Amino acid sequence: MRGFWNRYCRSLHRRSARIAPALSRLTTALCIGWAGLFLMAAAFRVIASPAMLPGALAQVIAVYTAIALAPLAGYTVASRGFSGSLPQLTLRLPPIIGRWRTLRADDARQHPLFGPAGFMASLLVGLLLNVVLRSLEFLLAIPAIGAGGPQWGEALFLLMAADVGLMAFVYMVCFAFALRNVPLFPRMLLFAWVLDVFLQLFIAHRLGAMPGLPADVAAPLAVLLDGNIKKVLISAFVWLPWLILSVRANVTFRHRAPATAGE
Repeated sequence: MRGFWNRYCRSLHRRSARIAPALSRLTTALCIGWAGLFLMAAAFRVIASPAMLPGALAQVIAVYTAIALAPLAGYTVASRGFSGSLPQLTLRLPPIIGRWRTLRADDARQHPLFGPAGFMASLLVGLLLNVVLRSLEFLLAIPAIGAGGPQWGEALFLLMAADVGLMAFVYMVCFAFALRNVPLFPRMLLFAWVLDVFLQLFIAHRLGAMPGLPADVAAPLAVLLDGNIKKVLISAFVWLPWLILSVRANVTFRHRAPATAGE
């Protein structure tokens, strides 16, 4: 059984190691394809909405277009502006458990645990799915209300759209950092989680104080925002310990490895 388990783990690791190269080749095409699919779905959403004045229609289309292009923009900016060759930050998280030795950049890249494989490959896929699911959730749950509609309706649409578009951009920056082994990735992901929670609380505060917000809208909105916060906290609970303690994360993003006896 032990031999079978070891062979299974090695096979699983080999398969996970193929995920990052495939994503490096395909992510731009996936983002473009996703933008097209999202805009097609948004077009049906607009058609099914009550008739809007030309100005309001243009506003709604611009908002949907920005959300559709946000993942591509985040990935492009991060992948072209940053690389894994960035030097380590001067201020770094000190080791919490165990003893670690600093690696030179070249030694870190040659370490067998360097790069996005294993659990890190799962994190890459999870970041992509998060962007897709949040965008679909917005499309299905938030009505397309432009200028000229109720004040609370326009505010709801624009605030939730800004949340989805901004977080799609930020999470794709995190994805690109992890894919390209950029040392800033752990800090960027922590920033994304904090920003995500802050935006949910900000939206709840702004819309809660909006006059005329119907109770049958406020109740499901509260459930939606609460669900978003819980998903962020669950993600942080699962991945933060791994980012701090994992040998792969330390080798890849902090260029340090466990110290052997006598070092």
